[in-house]
Amino acid sequence: MPYVKIEITREGVTREQKQILIKEITDLLIRTLNKDPQLIHVVIQEIDLDDWGFAGDQVSELRKKGITAERKI
Repeated sequence: MPYVKIEITREGVTREQKQILIKEITDLLIRTLNKDPQLIHVVIQEIDLDDWGFAGDQVSELRKKGITAERKI
């Protein structure tokens, strides 16, 4: 029983985008591992920007400074 957990920051990901993620991850596991789709579980957890941090600061504060995870500090 594959279980996939996707953690993303809460920044307006739409219901449709989440459905695409669930479908694509499920399809990947079917193709790659030959898994039964009825046994694949995908969970998307959205996390507030204040509750996610890197480089010693909250993402909410880093965003105010124009810093993202893609950009080196």
